[in-house]
Amino acid sequence: MALRLRLVLAAATVLAAAGGIAVITTPAQAAGSLTATLTYDADWGSGYQAKYTVTNGTAATVTSWKVEFDLPGGSALGSYWDALMSQSGTHVTANNRTYNGTLAPGASTTFGFLVSGSGKPANCKINGAACTGGGGGGTDTQAPTAPGNLRVTGTTSSSVSLAWNASTDNVGVTAYDIYRGATLAATVTGTSGTVAGLSASTAYTFTVKARDAAGNTSPASNQVSATTTAGGGGGGGSTIPVAPYVDMGAWPTPSLTDMATAGNLKSFTLAFVNSAGCKASWFNAYDPRAAWAKDQIDAIRARGGDVKISFGGASGIELAQACSTPAAVAAEYQAVVDAYALQYIDLDIEGAAVADPTSVNRRSQALALLQAARPSLKISLTLPVLPEGLTADGLNVVRSARDAGVNLDLVNVMAMDYQRSSGDYGNFAVQAAQSTFAQLKSLYPAKTDAQVWRMVGVTPMLGKNDDGGTYDQNDARQLVSFAQTNHLGMLSFWEASRDRNACNGALYMCTNIPQQPYEFSRIFAGYTG
Repeated sequence: MALRLRLVLAAATVLAAAGGIAVITTPAQAAGSLTATLTYDADWGSGYQAKYTVTNGTAATVTSWKVEFDLPGGSALGSYWDALMSQSGTHVTANNRTYNGTLAPGASTTFGFLVSGSGKPANCKINGAACTGGGGGGTDTQAPTAPGNLRVTGTTSSSVSLAWNASTDNVGVTAYDIYRGATLAATVTGTSGTVAGLSASTAYTFTVKARDAAGNTSPASNQVSATTTAGGGGGGGSTIPVAPYVDMGAWPTPSLTDMATAGNLKSFTLAFVNSAGCKASWFNAYDPRAAWAKDQIDAIRARGGDVKISFGGASGIELAQACSTPAAVAAEYQAVVDAYALQYIDLDIEGAAVADPTSVNRRSQALALLQAARPSLKISLTLPVLPEGLTADGLNVVRSARDAGVNLDLVNVMAMDYQRSSGDYGNFAVQAAQSTFAQLKSLYPAKTDAQVWRMVGVTPMLGKNDDGGTYDQNDARQLVSFAQTNHLGMLSFWEASRDRNACNGALYMCTNIPQQPYEFSRIFAGYTG
């Protein structure tokens, strides 16, 4: 959305305030060792994404490093980043880049890669010694003990939360793999985790295995069963009827619970996750895999609400533009879905991205892969609109997703910035919704009118728009009334911090019209679906 992501602070300031991108957990290691710890970011059965964390545990600065490991036959190295990697036969070598070869005592760096095939790295060495530390180049062959007392700690319509007792290992456990039946469903570093993307009212069985840095895998834990609650399932309209956008890149980071209380709101759309290379990143500052801001999301859920996380926006590079294959894009989406146990995601596609057929088709294929792996996940597309409806490019984004087999929950239109010399922005928003309904009806002729209306979401920009038009409180009431009559899938707005501030000034932080704090939030909160 226009003026959606305003990184007015230097990234260094943001990182310093948050204490860094992620907490890296390293195994127990011999004093004075250089180590390389393997963790897995995503696994889709026929391939996976992984990374090594290189840590200098010595008392001297290291000026270069080389990590070597073997991949079983049938598995091949794919894309990689933050290292120079090559494969000869089954042997893979990773050398540092110029910018991350020097590590002060206690410092760490990471590099990541994709593998085609299910075989996992083994026989890891760093600078000729065992990756687990201790020198000598020996290979760790001792597997961890099985995790104990696996138990179910919570269920929703689309997720099951689990906990277990820690395994022990001669060097150290680096990760736990959660299996849904025989399928790897999630990988975590602690002794609890959530498997998301499940179907409602469905029974599942789970086990957990521990893994060390050398790739040794423990026996399976005890098996537990859990049945998800009723109410899941993709498509057919959102169950969070009002979810205003929150610019999570604003400083200080917005408090979702404060906004919910003051605005009488339950749910939000959190913006934006983009790419750092072919890796998901909160506006190039925080790693979603570390579940940044999840405490806020948990608090919203405890109040009976939920969140969408939105990928894309007007700034930054969306993952389908940054990654080269649908599988790589899907792996990044899935990593975010699993880190936050999401039931909803949003793809905000605009600017050059909406008119790029290559990334549009790659994204559609990735979303189909994601939905196959997480069948109850609800997916919305947020697209530019005119009063006459979606642009030709926007309509093609929807058509591409439909043809790829994506079960879309919503098409959310950005009812703003029409670049018209005059006109009523309240009427324009309603007209845009009506026009979008007609377009979706032609794309989905088998759906009833009620089902198509439930696919329509509308997101105006509060107050002054970038083009000088104005969307005021009466316009908001008009849209809520229209939505109540036609039972739209969702109402949203850009953006909750602007509504809170109720100020005159820069458009990324102010509405520039007379209003009380959270006045728009309380109007929109009157819509119940």
